[in-house]
Amino acid sequence: MEATKENRLPSSDLQGHPRMEENLKALHHRLPLRSINQNLMPNRSPVHSRKSKGHTVLHHQPPQPHATKKQNMLAPNPSYTFDCEIIAIDDDDEDASDNAVPEFVKHTEAMLDEIDRIEEVEMEDVQEPVLDIDACDRTDPLAVVEYIDDIYSLYKKIEDSSCVSPNYMTNQFDINERMRAILVDWLIEVHYKFELLEETLFLTVNLIDRFLERQSMIRKKLQLVGVTAMLIACKYEEVSVPTVEDFILITDKAYTRDEVLAMEKLMMNSLQFNLSVPTPYMFMRRFLKAAHCDKKLELSSFFLVELCLVEYKMLKFSPSLLAAAAIFTAQCSMYQFKQWTKTSEWYTDYSEEQLLECSRLMVTFHRKAGSGKLTGVYRKYSTWRYGCAAKVEPALFLLDN
Repeated sequence: MEATKENRLPSSDLQGHPRMEENLKALHHRLPLRSINQNLMPNRSPVHSRKSKGHTVLHHQPPQPHATKKQNMLAPNPSYTFDCEIIAIDDDDEDASDNAVPEFVKHTEAMLDEIDRIEEVEMEDVQEPVLDIDACDRTDPLAVVEYIDDIYSLYKKIEDSSCVSPNYMTNQFDINERMRAILVDWLIEVHYKFELLEETLFLTVNLIDRFLERQSMIRKKLQLVGVTAMLIACKYEEVSVPTVEDFILITDKAYTRDEVLAMEKLMMNSLQFNLSVPTPYMFMRRFLKAAHCDKKLELSSFFLVELCLVEYKMLKFSPSLLAAAAIFTAQCSMYQFKQWTKTSEWYTDYSEEQLLECSRLMVTFHRKAGSGKLTGVYRKYSTWRYGCAAKVEPALFLLDN
């Protein structure tokens, strides 16, 4: 033990040597390596900001308070440069983030997409059903549900026989289309004053056209033809029939009783006593039922079809087409968009495209109904009794197409 102690150099001996004193000073100021590393490389937790490719991202945290003193010992400037690192985000990272979506989420989204696709296909395949409009009348014996389809099938077959040539006025030498329009417009007022049934008016106009197609007439006798046709129609349709004297008075006694009765014989012989013909009114009742109409739609439809009675050019359309087109046009006027259901198409045998030509003409008549001299129909349907149907805005959008 003594030898060992002797071999050791005392501190006083080391201090006297100049080189040893320098080494001791260096050891005195040397810090642990771990402390130096902490001061030079402060703790960092990288934060990746995924903005775009090649975006500069700063990675640093503020220096801890306990390291400030050590930092001052190593560097005279307390501020230090932050470490900057360039991170390039490739498309692979985006794919990786997509792959990070859980599988059950992807499966759920796929199922929802498939359900939407199936619903779209089902909506395309579903067709509007055709309703049975006679189902509620099966217990009503007056509705004759068992025969109603056969009855209207017969009407459709024989309606051509009740139509006249749209050019029959070329065979008349003393009257023209304008005179016919004036006569019909006046008869509509007479019909309104006598409070007759709607069937009577349509049959009256039909009798006039069929008679004038077969018989030439002078303009002086044209009014006589009109009142006589209404007298015959009243005998066929009405329960309480106006007398011959009533019609003479309505003409301001322009004709005698004998003249009226003579014209009645001439007309009946010319028409061969054929009064049972389908008119637009017959089809209107059936087609309005198919349209599930209310009172407002019914009055608007009759307003349009009565406007057609005055117009000579509408003779080219069959009674069933006039009735269907009047209902379609009235629906367009009330709702301001096209509406023609599968049920209406089924019971009328007319598609929307088949009705457009006639409907556009009705819109033009409706637009000018209140102007001009022949305003009998307009004034009739402007009253509260007829629901002011003439005040409905015309379906002008049909003319745009």
